[in-house]
Order: sequence, then structure tokens, then C-alpha cells
Amino acid sequence: MTSMDCRRLTTGLCFIAPWLVGFLALSLYPFLSSLYLSGCDYSVLAPAVWIGPENYTNLAQDPIFWKAAGNTVLFALVSVPLGLILSFLLALLLNADIPARGFFRTVFFLPSLMPLVCLAVLWLWLLNGDLGLVNACLRPFLGLGNHLFGASWAPPNWLQDPRFALAGLVLTGLWGVGHPMVIFLAGLQEVPRHLYESADIDGASAWQKLWHITLPTLSPVIYFNGIMALIGCFQVFAVPYVMTEGGDGPERSLLFLATYLYQHAFEYWNMGYACAIGLFLFCLILGLTWVASRLSSRHVHYEGA
Repeated sequence: MTSMDCRRLTTGLCFIAPWLVGFLALSLYPFLSSLYLSGCDYSVLAPAVWIGPENYTNLAQDPIFWKAAGNTVLFALVSVPLGLILSFLLALLLNADIPARGFFRTVFFLPSLMPLVCLAVLWLWLLNGDLGLVNACLRPFLGLGNHLFGASWAPPNWLQDPRFALAGLVLTGLWGVGHPMVIFLAGLQEVPRHLYESADIDGASAWQKLWHITLPTLSPVIYFNGIMALIGCFQVFAVPYVMTEGGDGPERSLLFLATYLYQHAFEYWNMGYACAIGLFLFCLILGLTWVASRLSSRHVHYEGA
């Protein structure tokens, strides 16, 4: 290696040094530490004692843990498809030539910038069973249904009823579809115009153009938004934590893996058990991301590939 190569290598290392130090200190070291501590009995205030796989054995026998895991998976299964569909439909609408298009783009994007704590406080009021705006909008329709069918329907007490608490949280999550909407909107503007022009010449309908041109061209964007939404759903913490005032909702209907991890780490001071939950959550996200990548590999089309 010549002196010039050494200087170039040194210069390159100096440029990447901040990122490298941050990765080693803030990512790799905490991960390796949590991997070790997941096999320990560690209360932070006393030295860690190695206990082997006992934390994982306790996880397998912990019904509250499986309740939290079930809530997390169910929330992801409902929230991810709904968020993708709604954000895609909004992007289609806002990509059309409509009056005040820039204004509406801003209106739908701004809620995604709201801090999560403010979002939770706002939706606590919106989902209030007696005074909430959501139930105020539902009452006329339920009253009409009661009149027509002779039924007895009342608006749900969203966050106090275990049957509706998770649905209320899903509704809260849809407030932030502005971020994936903007990504979809950018993707729509990159679809080659000549494909639509050729389809018009062939007499294709709007649905055929959507199914055979728009969706295949946007498949990388759909894949990206889906993966990011999936990861975000499995890490949900702040909104349900604030909504339940640090609890887990009626009958633990709003208890998620991230919340259960926090409780063991910072309320029960059982850091080893919390690390085991964190490693399980990491493996779950990694596994589901890999499965999603494998299943979508035949349906994601990259330009020039």
C-alpha cells in the first residue's frame, strides 16, 4: 500500500469515525449487553447473576406476556393493511387535478408531525364515551338504526371497554397516515406517463390502469411503507401508555410487548427479564420482516430489473 493509499484510507476512516463510534457505542454494545443480560437476574441496583435460559423459560410460561404478544400481533394485522390502503387512496386522490390540491396535501400531512404524547391526549378526548367527538358523530347513525331495526345500539366507551379498546387505538393510528401518503404521492408522480397514454389508446378502464400499471409500478413503495408500518406497529408504546396513564387498559386489552418490557425494566426493576422480552421482540420483527420480504419478492418490480 502506497503512502497515497494510506492517506486516502485515513481520510475515509476519519469521515466515517462519528458514525462508527455511534454505531459501536449506541447500537452494537447495547445489543450485546442485552443479549448477555437476558440470561441474568439483574435488578440494576445489584450485580447481574447468570441464570442461563431461565428468563426465556419464564417467558414461555407467562400468560401476561402472551397476552401482550397477541395484542401486538393483532394490532399489526389490523393497523398495517388499513393504514396502507387509506394512505394509498389519499395519495391517489391528491395526485389528481383537483382544486386547492396543495392545501389538502398539507392538511392531510400535518397530523403525522404531531408529537405522540399530544396525539394520545387529543384522542383521549375524541374517544371519550360521553363527550367524545367520535361518538357524537356516531349517535345519529345509531339512532337511525335503532329506529329502523328496533335494536338497542349505543356508542362504545372506546378506551374503557375491552371489546373496543384496540379498535380505538387502531383508529388513533390512522391519524398519522400522512407520512406514507406523501411517499405514495412521490411514487405516483414517478409513474411513466406514456404507460397511461398507451393504455388509453388500447381502451383500458381506470380500474385496469390502476391494477396493471399503477400498482406494479408502485410495488417497491408499497413494500417499503408496509415494512416500516410493520416495524412501527410492533414498537408501539407511547400512545397506549399515555392513554392508559401508564397502565395496560381494561382487561389488559392495550398491553403491548414494548409496554410490558418497560414495566419490567423500569417499574419492577427486572432488567434481565426485560432484556429477554426485548430479544424476543427483536427476533419477532426480524422474522416477520424476512417473511414479508420473501413473500413479496415475486410481486415487487424494480425499474430496469
